[in-house]
Amino acid sequence: MRKLNIEELHRLSVDEFKQADKIPLVVVLDDIRSMYNVGSIFRTSDAYRVECIYLCGITACPPHAEIHKTALGAEESVEWMHFDDVIEAVDDLKKRGYLLLAVEQAEGSITFPLPEEIINSDVSGYAIILGNEVKGVKQTVIDECDACIELPQYGTKHSLNVSTAAGIVIWEAFKVLS
Repeated sequence: MRKLNIEELHRLSVDEFKQADKIPLVVVLDDIRSMYNVGSIFRTSDAYRVECIYLCGITACPPHAEIHKTALGAEESVEWMHFDDVIEAVDDLKKRGYLLLAVEQAEGSITFPLPEEIINSDVSGYAIILGNEVKGVKQTVIDECDACIELPQYGTKHSLNVSTAAGIVIWEAFKVLS
C-alpha cells in the first residue's frame, strides 16, 4: 500500500468545482459561534458538492482567517449566502420548494436511513438546518421544518459537535442524492 500524492487525487480546481453538478442540498448554519466549526462545514460541503451554505444570525462569514484555517480554501469553492435571521433563510428555502430538515433531538425525529417518503419527495431540493453549539436548533425553526433528523448516540453525552453532526448528515445525504 502506498499513500497517494496530491496530483494522484485528481481534485477539481475551484473553477471546475463551481461548474460541476452539485447535490440538491443546502446546509443552513444558525448562530454557529465557532469559526472553526464553520470552516469545517465548508470543507465537508466541498468534499460532497453541496449546493450552498446559508450562514445565519451570528454565524461568521468568509473571508476570515479562523474559517480558512479549517476550510483550507473551501470557502472559495462552495457558494454561500448570509441571512440576518434564520427565518428569512427558511422562508427563502420554502419558496424555492425545499424540504426542510432540522438536525435536532425532538419528538418524532427520524434516523438514518431516511424513509422513502423523504428521499422520494417531489421537492426542488433538501435543506439541513444545524443550530447553535449550546442551544441547538431553535423551536421556532423546528416549527417551520418538515422533519427532524436525529443522530442516535449511545454514550454519556447528549450531543455531537456541530461540525461532526454536519459531516455525518451531509455524507448520508450525498449517498442518496448523488
